[in-house]
Amino acid sequence: MKKVINNNFISSIDQNGNQVIIRGLGIGFQKKPGEWIKPDKVEAIYRIDDKVTSNKLQELISQVPKEYIDTSTEIIDNIKSKLDKKLNDNIYITLTDHLSFAIERKKRKQEYSNVLLWDIQRFYQQEYELGKESLSIIKKNHGVELSNDEAGFIALHIVNAELDTNMSGMIKITTFMQEVIDIVKNYYNIVLNEDSLDFGRFITHLKYFSQRLFSNKSTKDTDFQLQRMIRENYSKDYGCAEKIKEYIKEKYNLNLTGEEMMFLTIHLKRISTN
Repeated sequence: MKKVINNNFISSIDQNGNQVIIRGLGIGFQKKPGEWIKPDKVEAIYRIDDKVTSNKLQELISQVPKEYIDTSTEIIDNIKSKLDKKLNDNIYITLTDHLSFAIERKKRKQEYSNVLLWDIQRFYQQEYELGKESLSIIKKNHGVELSNDEAGFIALHIVNAELDTNMSGMIKITTFMQEVIDIVKNYYNIVLNEDSLDFGRFITHLKYFSQRLFSNKSTKDTDFQLQRMIRENYSKDYGCAEKIKEYIKEKYNLNLTGEEMMFLTIHLKRISTN
């Protein structure tokens, strides 16, 4: 054992020499650095690769009641078991912190409304369903019934961890996605089939496209011949992509590469003819 965080959490080193945080009822009670910990006392092990994240988690653990940390861990385990995507370890900090405040606010009858709830339900359907499952876990563990607004907030934390961004960035991405959808609807003058597979693929593309855009990680131009072919063969859809490009330049002062325009055009062709 390296350090006692509180009675139920300690910091230690695993067999590979990596720093870990270990949870167990009373595992740190009257313990001193260097003492051996019995394996049967261990309930969970948090392997956080990033030292800054590990230190932040230790600080949070020292401030948040154990029952909230246990609930957050149960929720994250449920999310990981059903989501086939890698999540940034920061979710242990951001979600635990959010849930502890959300439960306390509910007890004081101070709930927040989620102005992005409708967009979250449309753009992040799987994450939103996991958010609703999280509300059931909270109710089971604490007898507190949170609104679907909180399921939306939890969904944003999940997408945050998927895209390795922060909450303000996630709100920006979600707003941007709706702006693009509005441009597409106006350009084609159609009602999009939001239940179609192609629309789902477009939303997934927008999610990662916007994350690359706002983190200045746009794709590099490579196959110029293919880009030219796409532009010529799908001129109407490329025109819509140009509208989106102009909007992005005007509002965000960001540029799209030819490769980003190509992929955008392909998705626009699919959803406009669905």
